[in-house]
Formats: sequence, C-alpha cells, structure tokens
Amino acid sequence: MNLPLIFTILALVAYVTGFLYLLKQFLNKTTTNPFLVWSSLLTGLILHALVLSIDMLTPWGINYDVFNLISFTSGLMLLLSIIFSMYRPVIILNLIATPIAILGMFMGAAFNSPGHVIIEQGLGIDIHIILSLAAYAVLLMATIHACLIWFQNRELKKKQKYRVWVNLLPSLQTMESLLFDLIMVGFILLTVALGFGFFTIENFFGQHLAHKTVFSVISWLIYGGLLVGHWRYGWRGMKAIRFTLIGFALLALGFIGSKFVLEILLMKS
Repeated sequence: MNLPLIFTILALVAYVTGFLYLLKQFLNKTTTNPFLVWSSLLTGLILHALVLSIDMLTPWGINYDVFNLISFTSGLMLLLSIIFSMYRPVIILNLIATPIAILGMFMGAAFNSPGHVIIEQGLGIDIHIILSLAAYAVLLMATIHACLIWFQNRELKKKQKYRVWVNLLPSLQTMESLLFDLIMVGFILLTVALGFGFFTIENFFGQHLAHKTVFSVISWLIYGGLLVGHWRYGWRGMKAIRFTLIGFALLALGFIGSKFVLEILLMKS
C-alpha cells in the first residue's frame, strides 16, 4: 500500500474511534471525557493533513483541484468544531463535523486529479486562497448551525410532544450564541481574504474572478448587515437564520459553483 492510503486508513480509524465514543456517551446519557474525543479527532486531523499535503503540494505549486479543496474545507470544519467545543458546551456537534470530515477526506483521496489544476502562484495568492477557504468553512458551519436552530425553533413553536432536536442539541440560547460566534469569525476571515485579494491579485475582475468577486462582496454585505442588526437591534431567531442561509448561498454560488463548472464541466484551470 502507498503512503497516502495508509494515512487515510489511519485517519479513518481515529475519526471513527472518536465519533463512536462520543455517540455511545450521548446515547447512554453519560458524561463524556472531552480529552478522549479531542485527542482522537485531532489525531485523525493530523493524518488527514498529511494525506492532503501529499496530494496538494507538488514540485510545480499547490494543486487546487476541487476535490482537494473539499477535503481541505471538511477537515478545517472539524478543526473549528473542536476549537469551539473547547469553550462552549457544544461537543455533541462534533458528531456532525466528523462524518463531514470523513466524507471530504475520501472525496479528496479518491477523485482528485494530480496533474489537473496545478497553479503556479506567489505566496500572496496562496494566502488569499487559504483565507477564503477558511472563511468558507466557518460560514458553512454557521449555515449548518442555522438549520439546526431552525429545527429547534420549529419544535418549540409547534409544541411537539417528541422533541428530537430540542433534546439532541444544546439549549437554544447556547446554539444562537455559537451561531453569532461563527458568523463573526467567518466575516472577519472573509474581510481579510477579500482585502488580501484586492492587493495581491492582478486583474481581480479577470481570470474567471468577476462573478466570484461580486457574489463574495454581496455575501460579505449580508453577513455584515446581520452582525450590525444583531448588535444594534437584537436580531436573532428566524431573521438571523434567513440572513445566514442567503449569505452562504451567494458565497457558495460564487466559489464552489464556478469552480465546479470551470474544472469539471468545462475542464479549465
């Protein structure tokens, strides 16, 4: 077996170990040892990163193949989920982030094209791309989080007898606090990424970037408006959920949509 396959299998073992332990503790309603969960999942992330480094770092530059980016983003989402669970009582949310990381890792390992999208760029461009991916990962987490809050709100408003999401997830107040934590971090990363891009990318509105730029700026305005509305007028609940979903839909349309069309459908770098 080659080295990436060995790392992938070991990462899978670490991910599944942490996931099953957390799931078992949750189902049995027993106290979870956070250190066991974090150490297992972080071990998986380190191995995941080794697989990515082999696939992405080439003698010609960094391979920004779309499936490598999916793998990178899924791993980053799990890392952020672990970090947030270290200071808020939301460790249960790693049950969602871990399968996403596993799926992303396998998509990257199975479908990436080693010689397809090798981009020779300067350090500035690479930093811009990494910051953009980090913003995307955080805001994707915020979107998933907003959907979970919507499920909770729906059960509470309908006064359902069997409240699956209310019983499964942390309190609504905790969930909403984490949502705005995620949006704030994502907004800051997106702000820096856009600012960095304007100063480092020549012909920012060329190179298939015009639509990405427009969608990203509109998304940035929506997230910024939500944060201001939350701070100034106390926006929360369904209004926060709608802003979050619309903002991410535009961001995804500009980034993932165009990336998929250019690489997969049109076969362009």
